[in-house]
Amino acid sequence: MTVHVSAAGAVEDRWDAGKAAGLGAIEGLVYRSNLLGADRSVANYGGGNTSTKLLMPDHTGRETRTIWVKGSGSDLATITATGFTGLRLDDMLLLQQREQMSDEEMVAYLASCQLRPAMPRSSIETLLHAFVPHTHVDHTHPDATNMLCCTANGEALARECYGDEMVWVPYIRPGFTLSKQVGEAASAPGVRLVLLAKHGLVTWGETHEECYHNTIYAINKAAEFVTSHTAGREPFGGRRALYSLPASRRDHLLASVLPTLRGAVSTSVPKILQVDTSDAVREFVCGAESETLTQVGAACPDHLVHTKRLPLWVPFDPEREAETELKEQLVAGVESYRKEYEAYFERNPQQDSESMADPNPRVVLIEGVGMVTAGANLKAARLSGELYHRAIAVMRGASALGEYVSLTEGESYAVEYWPLELYKLTLAPKPSELEGRVAFVTGGAGGIGSAIARTLQAAGACVVVADLDAEGAAQVAAELEAGWGHAVIVDVTEEDAVVAAYREATLTYGGVDILVSNAGLAASASVEETSVQLWDRNHSVLTRGYFLVSREAFKVLKQQGIGGSIVFIASKNALMGGKNASAYSSAKAAELHLARCLAEEGGGTGIRVNTVNPDAVLQGSRIWTSSWREERARSYGIAPDELEEHYRRRTLLGVNILPEDIAEAVLFFTSSRSSKSTGNFINVDGGVSAAFPR
Repeated sequence: MTVHVSAAGAVEDRWDAGKAAGLGAIEGLVYRSNLLGADRSVANYGGGNTSTKLLMPDHTGRETRTIWVKGSGSDLATITATGFTGLRLDDMLLLQQREQMSDEEMVAYLASCQLRPAMPRSSIETLLHAFVPHTHVDHTHPDATNMLCCTANGEALARECYGDEMVWVPYIRPGFTLSKQVGEAASAPGVRLVLLAKHGLVTWGETHEECYHNTIYAINKAAEFVTSHTAGREPFGGRRALYSLPASRRDHLLASVLPTLRGAVSTSVPKILQVDTSDAVREFVCGAESETLTQVGAACPDHLVHTKRLPLWVPFDPEREAETELKEQLVAGVESYRKEYEAYFERNPQQDSESMADPNPRVVLIEGVGMVTAGANLKAARLSGELYHRAIAVMRGASALGEYVSLTEGESYAVEYWPLELYKLTLAPKPSELEGRVAFVTGGAGGIGSAIARTLQAAGACVVVADLDAEGAAQVAAELEAGWGHAVIVDVTEEDAVVAAYREATLTYGGVDILVSNAGLAASASVEETSVQLWDRNHSVLTRGYFLVSREAFKVLKQQGIGGSIVFIASKNALMGGKNASAYSSAKAAELHLARCLAEEGGGTGIRVNTVNPDAVLQGSRIWTSSWREERARSYGIAPDELEEHYRRRTLLGVNILPEDIAEAVLFFTSSRSSKSTGNFINVDGGVSAAFPR
């Protein structure tokens, strides 16, 4: 079928006969699955499943009919052969004689059918694949077909689109009964696909290629149908009087209000925020009917766990209202959303051990501005946004075709709190120590700064790598997990530059929880040879710079209202005299006392301020590649290449200090391990007696 790219929800046929040639049964299943998952308008992250039936030897060597189905918790886009579960097909087909079966019975039965116990737990829709009497089966949730599945008169429209090639199955939660219904529908002569109301699509074929092409056919036929039947209609009922804001004003507005929103939705755990002002989102938040559409429900059951049943819609008129009004509406909206979610939980029957999920919204739609999604980590926040894009696409087509419909409240609750759906969440790794937190690290391109950035990100934080060296900061950010590091250019001595850097951090992750003030320099000279310019340069970076980044951090942290941690990277010279280093040492002493003052100011709002005092961190440090190495060696009357050994010998422990040692101390001060510590400092110097605290 020819794909018209202008058709709503149309997808590209990605099949490559050359790549598919010679693939074995399981390798072909992987290839087919990856192709489907490569387009999120076809298969949501973690959603949908694929299968293959084949004859193969069992553990005894006997030829056995088997089925291989995507395991629970896998993603079609990245699944490999080990992500599929193999089961004995004949054992499963015996269940077709049953009238009913509970989820618990089904899960236990499927576990006994697995070829090997160590395989992934099989999908709840495994029986659906088994009961469809074809070799290969795809179950997906495409935008185009869901435009039909989520329309009030969807069955009639689908019949008009596909004729007798299609069987329509009214909504029922996945499980034994749905599996039987789909198996019976797929057995009818001439049927090419099954549409599941308010859910998705099932297709099949006798080869991998045929199965894949049937899926593409079903999607693109729906896309062409929707486009031809909605031509000339304005999406979302046309535009309201307001229009989306210009980018510059929109960014200024969002940077001003995001910390307020972040604090409001972080009542249980800190959240990462992701902003989306793409064309599709802006068209939606400016739609005349969009607010009403958002309150109908999710476009697919698979979305619910990640987006909740409803988003928070925030009315806003950028022509008459400003950031102050928007902040008030965000706080009030989140509070109202929580109360309604709690009531929703109480209205529906729960299991004895069932506890309420985080009642805060995952998706926030600001009228005329854009979408903000919240998650316990960056991946979760992005997934919520990605899935709501799918919802927007479905609502766009379904509302133009007729009336957009979704699951009822009871149906939604049954999916959101379905033990088999919640089980998938248990497969995720346990939260990392700094999950949901945002760290702003100055001097992030240097040896100590980059080690701190790597350590904090490994502990789960998103890290803003701030440095004057744009290339160096970008390189460090790129070394972190994709998306979890963001580089900003900043001169910490320039007030406007610091404000702009925090604004960029806020737009990127929603705010800041951790400041590591690490930007530095060093110069060595006797007091007679210390010029005013040298003195001012040290104090500008090491005192003024630390003040400016801390002041801006306080503003963001207080606006969020969820506490925070500031760590100064000072020096053992803050505690002891430094020969021929009066400018540097006095500035470091000022840092230490500034930290104490800030600890006094921040304690009442949960802002902790502590200091790490390193000494002689030569490895990877830019300071030691400057004239500082020669100047310090001259002060001690030794050669520059003897300096590292000199510093090691003077420590009580006889060790050299590495950037990673400083990073570990920073992690301690930024984590819950030091949650009752503020105004303190740790010396990481190997033991220098003169710097002992007194």
